[in-house]
Amino acid sequence: MAVLDEAVKKDLTAEVSEWIEAFDQVVAEDWEQGAKLLEALRTRAREAGVPATGSTVTPYLNTIPKHDEVPYPGDRTLERRVESLLRWNAMAMVHKQNKYDAGIGGHISTYSSQATLLEVGFNHFFRASYGDQPGDFIYFQGHASPGVYSRAFLEGRLTEEHLKNFRHELRDTPGLSSYPHPWLMKDFWQFPTVSMGIGPLNAIYQARFMKYLENRGLIEKTDRKVWGFLGDGETDEVDTLGAINLGSREKLDNLIFVVNCNLQRLDGPVRGNARIIDELESTFRGANWNVIKVIWGSDWDELFARDHQGLLLKRMEECVDGEYQAFKAKGGAYLREHFFGKYPELLKLVEDKTDEELAHLHRGGHDTAKVYNAYKRATEHKGGPTVILAHTVKGYGLAFAQARNATHSEKKLSEKDLVAFADRFEIPLTPEQIDSAQFYKPANDDAAMAYMHARRAELGGYMPKREVKPFEFKAPSMDFFKEWLGGSKGRAASTTMGFVNMLNGMLKPASGISKYVVPIIPDEGRTFGFESVMKAVGIYAPEGQKYTPHDSDVFLSYSEKKNGQILEEGITEAGSMASFTAAGTAYTNYRVPMVPFYLYYSMFGFQRIGDMAWAFADSRGKGFLMGGTAGRTTMLGEGLQHQDGHSHVLAGTIPTCKTYDPAYVYELAVIVQDGIERMYQKMEDTFYYITMYNEDYVQPACENVDTIREGILRGIYKFKAASTEPAKPAQVQLFGSGPILNEVLRAQEILEAKYNVAADVWSVTSYNELRRDCVETERWNRLHPAQKEKTPYLVDVIGKTTGPIIAASDYIKSMPDALSPWLSNRLLSLGTDGFGRSDNRAHLRRHFEVDAESIVAATLSKLAREGVIKPKAAEKAIAELGLSADAPSAAKA
Repeated sequence: MAVLDEAVKKDLTAEVSEWIEAFDQVVAEDWEQGAKLLEALRTRAREAGVPATGSTVTPYLNTIPKHDEVPYPGDRTLERRVESLLRWNAMAMVHKQNKYDAGIGGHISTYSSQATLLEVGFNHFFRASYGDQPGDFIYFQGHASPGVYSRAFLEGRLTEEHLKNFRHELRDTPGLSSYPHPWLMKDFWQFPTVSMGIGPLNAIYQARFMKYLENRGLIEKTDRKVWGFLGDGETDEVDTLGAINLGSREKLDNLIFVVNCNLQRLDGPVRGNARIIDELESTFRGANWNVIKVIWGSDWDELFARDHQGLLLKRMEECVDGEYQAFKAKGGAYLREHFFGKYPELLKLVEDKTDEELAHLHRGGHDTAKVYNAYKRATEHKGGPTVILAHTVKGYGLAFAQARNATHSEKKLSEKDLVAFADRFEIPLTPEQIDSAQFYKPANDDAAMAYMHARRAELGGYMPKREVKPFEFKAPSMDFFKEWLGGSKGRAASTTMGFVNMLNGMLKPASGISKYVVPIIPDEGRTFGFESVMKAVGIYAPEGQKYTPHDSDVFLSYSEKKNGQILEEGITEAGSMASFTAAGTAYTNYRVPMVPFYLYYSMFGFQRIGDMAWAFADSRGKGFLMGGTAGRTTMLGEGLQHQDGHSHVLAGTIPTCKTYDPAYVYELAVIVQDGIERMYQKMEDTFYYITMYNEDYVQPACENVDTIREGILRGIYKFKAASTEPAKPAQVQLFGSGPILNEVLRAQEILEAKYNVAADVWSVTSYNELRRDCVETERWNRLHPAQKEKTPYLVDVIGKTTGPIIAASDYIKSMPDALSPWLSNRLLSLGTDGFGRSDNRAHLRRHFEVDAESIVAATLSKLAREGVIKPKAAEKAIAELGLSADAPSAAKA
C-alpha cells in the first residue's frame, strides 16, 4: 500500500524548477525583496503546520554573490601601494625592536591578516567627523596596533623616532605603547581593546549609549557607526559574545562587527575540527544579526563560474579549518593535491593554473572589492547590527610563517625572509636598508601618499584621534547639598536611601547638571529603594513602553520611556560596566560631560569586572561606582556569596580610582560634591568607588562642614573626642568606618563607663587615600634628602595623639593594616577576614570580632601588652564582655 501511495504522488520536479526560476527573478531585481518573500513563505508554512525551521548556516560562500557587487570606487593600484608600505613599516617596527632589544615583544601576524580590512575602512568608510559632530568609533584589534602606528607615520602624525621607540616608553624620545592605551597616548587612542573580549562588549554598549544620547536629545542624530574589529579566537572569551542579543534587541544598526577569521588563536587553530565561520554565522544569525560572509577572493569567481557540477562548493564544505590552515601554510602543490585532487573534475578545473597561482588564490578578507561590498551593505543595513565574517590568513605575506601555528610568536625575520617580504610588497629599499629593516616613507607628492591624504580629507580627517574639547560645566556647590548635611532628624535611615534621595535631587533642574546624570543599575533598583527615581525620570527603552504595567495604578509604577534617563541593564555587571564606560568617556567621545552613577551590590563589583575597571581607568573615564549593600556584616542574612569584605582592597589597586567608605550621609554628600567638581569642572582624570549600606540608623547632622571637609576628603577626621566629664586625656584612639563607626562609638562608651579608659573616635572615610598620600610623601622625602622632611596628612593628624590605635571596619584587616608603616607599633586592626555567614548583624559582628565588645576587648588587650593595665584585668574583661578566648578564628571558619 505504501509503495502504491508513493507511485501516485505528483512529480513536483518541474513545478519546483518554476518556483526557483521565479524566485531567482525576484532576487535579481532586489535581493532584499527576495529575503522578504522567503520569510513570508516560512511564515505561511508555519501557519499551515509544515515544519520550516531552516538552517542558521548558509553555504560556505560569500554572502554577496558576484552579480550583486558594485564596482570598487577607489584606485586599487594606489591603495595596494599604501597597504604594502604599511605592512612593511609595521613589520619593521616589531622586527627592529626585537633585533636590538631581545624579548621586547610585539606582533607581526595579526596586522598582516587584517591590513586590507582596515585599509578599505580608512579609504572609504571610517569618518573622522560628521560636520561639527564627532565621527565613527573604531575598536581596533589590539594586537594590530603596529599597523595603526604605521598609518599614522605615513600620514605625518607620528615620526620615525616614534616607530623606533615602539614599546620604549621610558626613554628620552617619544615612544609608542604596546597596544591601544588612552592613558599612555591620550591624544591618539580612544579605546583600550587588547584585553580579549573587552573591545566587543564595550562596542555594543557604546552603540546603545549613542542611541540613548540621541533619543534624549543630547547629541544630533547622524550616520555615525561603531566598528568593532576582533579576532575569531577572541570569540571564545565570554565577554565577546555574551551581550550580542542587546544589539538585535535594541536594533543597533549603528553597530558593525568585523571578525578577522584567520583561523588561528595564539598557539593553534581556533576550530581545527570544524569551521569557525560556520559557528559564528550560526551564533550571530541566531541572535538576529545581519551576517555577511567574505570568504573567497575575486580570483575564485572564475573557478566557481566554470564549475557546473557544484563540486567546488562541495569540496569546500567537506574541509575543516585545520585543513584550510594547511592549504595556506604548505603552498600551491599541496593545495592541488589535497584540496582539488580529491575529485578528478576539480583537478581538471585548475589544470591551467600553476602551483604559484594556486598558492596566491585569495581569501576574501584580502580582497578590497569583496571587503568594500561587505562594508557598503553593512553601513546601509537598517534595523539591527551587522557582523562581517572575513576569511583571512594569519601572517599573510610572511612566506616563512603564514598560517603556521607559531606565527603569532614571530617577532623578527631572517635576512632571507626580509628580502622575500620586501620583494612581495615591492618596497624600494637597498639590500642594506632591507637588512636593517629601515622604515620607508615616500615624499608627500608621491601619488600614493597624495591619494591617502585625499581620502582622509574626504572622510573628515585622520584617526584614531582622541580630543577633549572645552565645555561648560558648573558643579553643584555644597549649598545645594545642605539638605543632606542636616541629618535624619532622629529617624533611622541608611546611607543608601540618603544617596537615592541625593540622586533624586541631582536629577532635578535646580542641580544644574540634571540632564547629564546617568543612573545605571543592574537588576537591583528596588533593592536600593530606587522606585522614586525610576518614576521621576523613567527607564530608557528605545521603543518606549508598549504595554500597560501591572502596577500602573500605583503611584510609583514601572515607567519606561524612549527618552528615559535610567539605564536598567538587567542581571549583568559586565554590561552595566560597559554602559558606565560609555557614559564615563562621553566627555571626550561625544563632547557631552555625562555623569554616571552605577549602583550595584558591592560584592559583585570589582571581582566580576576588575579587568573592565582597569580599562575604564585606561580610558580616562569619569564617574561614580556606588557599591550598595556593602560590608561583610552589614548585609545581614544573605551569606557567603553576597557579603563584601574586600572590595575596597580591590578598588584601591587601580591608580585613578578614589575609594571612600562613608559612615554617614553628610560624609557622602561632601565626597559626591567634591567628585563632580574634580572630574568635570577641574577635569581631573579620576573616578570614584563609594560604598553604601542598607543598615538603618540615625544620621547625624554636620553643623560646620568647613571644619571637617578636608578630613572627609583626605581620609580621616576626629568624629568624637574623649569625654570631658570628668576631664581626662584620651588613652587610646579608635578608628571606625562605615556602619562599624557606630560600634566604635558604643565601644567608646563602654571603655569609659566600665573600664575608665578614655578614647577619641575617628571616622576613617578612606584608608586608600591616606595610604596614597603617605606613599607619595615618603617618595618625596626619599628623593630630596637634603630638604626638610615632609609629613603625611595621617601623621599630621594622628602624630600628636597618644595611646594605641584600634581600627575596626567591615572589611578585611589588610585595609587598615596598609597604614602600619606610618603608625609604628600603635596600630591593631580588626576586620572581617574569612567567608560570610547567614545571620543577623549582631551575630555576624561577634563572629568577625568587630562589634563594640570585641573592640573594647582588643583595646584592653593592647593596653595590657603595653603595660598600661594589668594583663589579668584585661583577661577578666574579655570574659565579662561575653567573648570566648577559645572561639575559632573567623578567618579560618
